Amino acid sequence: MAIWIGFFLLIFILLALDLGVFNKHSHAVSAREALGWTAVWVAFSLLFSIFVYFAYENGWSANEGGLSGRAAVLKYLTGFLVEKSLSMDNVFVIAMIFAYFKVPKQYHHRVLFWGILGALILRGVMIALGVVLINRFGWITYIFGAFLLYSAYKMLVADEGIHPQKNPVVKWAKRFFPVTKSFDQQHFFVRRRHVWAATPLFITLVAVETSDVMFAFDSIPAIFAITTDPFLVFTSNIFAILGLRSLYFVLAAVIDKFRYLQSALVFILAYVGVKMLLVHHVEIPEWLSLAVIVCSLGTGVAASLLFRAKPEVPVGSETREEPETHVVEK
Repeated sequence: MAIWIGFFLLIFILLALDLGVFNKHSHAVSAREALGWTAVWVAFSLLFSIFVYFAYENGWSANEGGLSGRAAVLKYLTGFLVEKSLSMDNVFVIAMIFAYFKVPKQYHHRVLFWGILGALILRGVMIALGVVLINRFGWITYIFGAFLLYSAYKMLVADEGIHPQKNPVVKWAKRFFPVTKSFDQQHFFVRRRHVWAATPLFITLVAVETSDVMFAFDSIPAIFAITTDPFLVFTSNIFAILGLRSLYFVLAAVIDKFRYLQSALVFILAYVGVKMLLVHHVEIPEWLSLAVIVCSLGTGVAASLLFRAKPEVPVGSETREEPETHVVEK
């Protein structure tokens, strides 16, 4: 229990410093600043692997699987890399959501901060439920594996168009709350004519939050293919998504240039899906999984840089449909 309390305390301190000190005032995050914060979060994640080693070597964690410190670190790093790589696809979706709602750049960090804070809670619940299901029903790993293969197929063939106006949760939020026509600085809610109303920034937050939940249905089963140890699953997942905000500001403007990265993510999903289907029959060493994931990402990036797509001339634009909303004049 102490190890969990310590981890939650660490995350609370990091988030408090992020919002209360380093990003106290809304501002547009530059690529240089984002790169710096990305390096900081990656450094924290790697330093935490040292703690993981000693925690499993000295029996500080429950460690029901009897993992050695080295094995625990390999599983932690592999899980971290799986989540980080799959979150790259989420970066593209978030960028489309911001563009759709025309969110000013200085408010992007605020939406991402609160969106990821909600994601921490929702993913914690999903991970706890997944661990219980796997421990109670061993055969559910086959369902998870099949689902990952299906997700890989859908990622390969699905239409990449993003339509926030069709998001049922966004529709519900717009019908449940009065919504102002324009943004009101960094506020999610404002008082208008003695009525509390949501701003477009809150609707954007709802869209980002629901997109993360949808991506979690892929990434969490993928980590269960690496390990079912609750502490390793949760910590690797959390450290990966904590760095998603800074990663967004680094990748949002250039991710469309890495056209083969999507194929690499499809391969990674398919690999962990097969790994989960074979978990009761074939033992695949963690160093091999880590190598496969690193090589897949490296190949996707290298191929994108070597074989760049020719620029296309736009032939038209999609008309945006506005869902019914109860609008409050500002």
